[in-house]
Amino acid sequence: MSGTSEAALTQELASTELLRLVTAGSVDDGKSTLIGRLLYDTKQILADQLEHIEQTSQRRGDGYVNLALLTDGLRAEREQGITIDVAYRSFVTPRRRFQLADAPGHVQYTRNMVTGASTADLAIILLDARKGVVEQTRRHAYIAAILRTPHVIVAVNKMDLVDFSEARFREIEQELRETGERLGLQDVVVIPISALRGDNVVEPGDGMPWYEGPTLLEHLETVEIAGDRDVEHRRFPVQWVIRPISEEHHDYRGYAGQVAGGVWRAGADVVVLPSGRATRVAAVETADGPLDEAIPGQSVTIRLEDDLDVGRGDMLAGPESPPTVARELEATVCWMAERPLEQRARVVVKQTTRSVRALVDELVSVVDIHTLEDRPSPERLELNDIARVRLRLAEPLVVDPYAANRATGSFILVDEATNDTVGAGMILSASA
Repeated sequence: MSGTSEAALTQELASTELLRLVTAGSVDDGKSTLIGRLLYDTKQILADQLEHIEQTSQRRGDGYVNLALLTDGLRAEREQGITIDVAYRSFVTPRRRFQLADAPGHVQYTRNMVTGASTADLAIILLDARKGVVEQTRRHAYIAAILRTPHVIVAVNKMDLVDFSEARFREIEQELRETGERLGLQDVVVIPISALRGDNVVEPGDGMPWYEGPTLLEHLETVEIAGDRDVEHRRFPVQWVIRPISEEHHDYRGYAGQVAGGVWRAGADVVVLPSGRATRVAAVETADGPLDEAIPGQSVTIRLEDDLDVGRGDMLAGPESPPTVARELEATVCWMAERPLEQRARVVVKQTTRSVRALVDELVSVVDIHTLEDRPSPERLELNDIARVRLRLAEPLVVDPYAANRATGSFILVDEATNDTVGAGMILSASA
């Protein structure tokens, strides 16, 4: 490849949009095979990788090239034929860049699914056409719903094992639509596939001429994600204060971070929270110079017209619709530690760039993961429990409801003694 065309391709890839997706499904639904098929059919596999997979497949007596071996990286997984950790992989097509989080299927790894789905733009939930919608399908759909994953694909796999039956697919599709409506899933697309054969993964294949929708990759490449971010409400958590490093720049003071909401431009009014001081944006900059505007997801430096006392953990916001400066939170929490969480426990809440101590004021209810119904007033939360919790904060946090802004409405819980992450939360409501 010539230097010019290589540079052009690099620039094109850099400018293509990143889609973060998470895959989930029950054990043996063929999730690893599907991811392997995606990587294989989009030419993301090196020749020596393919050769290694072919040799391993032969040694195991699989009788076919087992593409699941591409993704099941842990030896324990390969030996058991299951996926037990969240594995992150990236791949690129001419139309889009992808970051894929492969979450495990077992119920005891619910926390892993929450971790993988928390930053995802889209979830692929896999199910076996022979079994249809099972408890684990509903569980994964529920997690996608509480995490407000903007887009969901349900891939009905192993259609080759039900003779590519359209009637069977329509039956499953109807049940999925009803489940999605009950849980409040936002944008659900159901696609019949055979990951083993490759039908409707990247190419249509010849097994299902009755299906007229997009293949899995076509939908991944074309789903609109730009509108999923909060561009209405300006939010900018300050991560770093940039002070002058030489006499020449003695009056420079900028605030670096990632835009969490809204469109930022020079001249816009701004309020600094939690202090409540008001000023205006003097400039929005990157290392390459000033920008006309910055949008959610961009890392920038913002300079202010007035010399205010602003530090890490503060938030710049639009005064027309400010976030809540909260001392109490009610949130959905997924507990991720072996040691149970009890009422009156003390934890650290880390939200955007700010960390504060908190008291667990009340365990309001816990979800029965089998029936997806709430059980009020649990004594404690066990590993993988999903619950509604009230927290009282020692210092204020600047927050939004998770439904309005996933960046400013989410947090993690940290054990003060060990510094371990012990929970993840989505804010339902906040009060001053």
